[in-house]
Amino acid sequence: MALKKNQQHTVSITGYTAEGLGVARVDGQVVFIHGGVRGETCTIRIMKVLKNAAYGRVEEVLVPSPARREPDCPHFPACGGCDFQHISYEEELDAKRQRVEDALRRIGGADINIEEILGCETVEHYRNKAQFPVSPQGRVGFYRARSHQVVPALDCRLQAPQANAAAAAVEAYLREFQVPAYDETTQKGLLRHIYVRTNHLGQSLVCLVVNGDKLPHEPELVSRIRNASPDVSGVILNTNRADTNVVLGSAYRTLWGIDTLTDTLCGLTFRLSAPSFYQVNRAQAERLYEKAIEFACLSGQETVLDLYCGAGTITLAMAKHARWVIGAEIVPEAIENAKENAESNGIYNAEFFLGDAGDVAAKLAGENLRPDVVVVDPPRKGLGEDVIPVIAGLAPERVVYVSCDPGTLARDVRRFAETGYTVGKAVAVDLFGRTRHVETVVLLSKQTIAHQKIKAQPSLENTDKL
Repeated sequence: MALKKNQQHTVSITGYTAEGLGVARVDGQVVFIHGGVRGETCTIRIMKVLKNAAYGRVEEVLVPSPARREPDCPHFPACGGCDFQHISYEEELDAKRQRVEDALRRIGGADINIEEILGCETVEHYRNKAQFPVSPQGRVGFYRARSHQVVPALDCRLQAPQANAAAAAVEAYLREFQVPAYDETTQKGLLRHIYVRTNHLGQSLVCLVVNGDKLPHEPELVSRIRNASPDVSGVILNTNRADTNVVLGSAYRTLWGIDTLTDTLCGLTFRLSAPSFYQVNRAQAERLYEKAIEFACLSGQETVLDLYCGAGTITLAMAKHARWVIGAEIVPEAIENAKENAESNGIYNAEFFLGDAGDVAAKLAGENLRPDVVVVDPPRKGLGEDVIPVIAGLAPERVVYVSCDPGTLARDVRRFAETGYTVGKAVAVDLFGRTRHVETVVLLSKQTIAHQKIKAQPSLENTDKL
């Protein structure tokens, strides 16, 4: 029977998609179900029919799963920030563990079981970075799933309270001074996003992303932010006039205070600018990096190359266990932060390069550097096709891959296998409670190394832009 929109069917939910939707079948046809929980029987309504699948929503739960829970967020499911408010955290963790295992097996071709997923101690107020879009009407919140429609939400349960308070103060400022918010359809208006970083001490850095060079009544704006969030360390303005989904532009101006925030991670102190990459869950990031260090099997004699190093968090954490570490990053502000972080932590066996990961790796290969371990922590899109052959050409004994997307991780694992590097072990780490996202650490090893290791220490002076 062909599925049609608005049909109702009784189904059993057998699993989850990568987006957190329930999976069921109707007469052999796959249906992805919003609000479905594995193990329960539901009446569903078909909402959309595509060539190879259909989408539906739960109309009535006939036999509930023990994992179903009542969402405690008033914005769920309208807000697209969370995917799993309707299930227990134990069920969420198992869904994520299964997602990683399925991806590595089916896409990556790896013969591996994911036995362990490291869960969060708390799934509330753990995020140290908030990006609040602003609607053309001046409302602050988060995008509805698969849209740019802003759902007003100033009490997000995932964000730090300081971030919510700062966002509320900015929304009140917009109303009081009748400041126009940005409208992406007309590309007019000023305020686009409110971007807030928070550290483990509760201090925050507030960045206002503006379609222009200034905002009206800036002193009054700063005053309202400081009153709402007394531990704010700085308020900065970022200019972004581009017609783009990228949040931050390249120009910054400090309105008050300082333009960086300091936090501690793995016993080290890090200075972070607005664009610097930093894991959004500090407590879980420490567990993630501990696993990466464990998989690297460092004895203190190795040279480690860390591509996509950001502000140097993984690089410097590994420096304590290696002879020499090298970090590469394409964001200039992040590289400056990384160098400052190395100096402030008294780490002198670290070197940082500004440039694309593939270009940096190729340049080091041209200089006959052969690292013992290569670490990669790429963005969600994974590694560029040109990066993996260059890494393989460096012939490291081990590659430690830290990933925020199981699909692109699995794709890259298959590509690494073509160069002789195979999965030795892997662990999932949940940094994003209540969302579908999950981190994974994978160890890739090659038994025979064609290149003889060159142990010469790189020059600290070779830090120019590539």
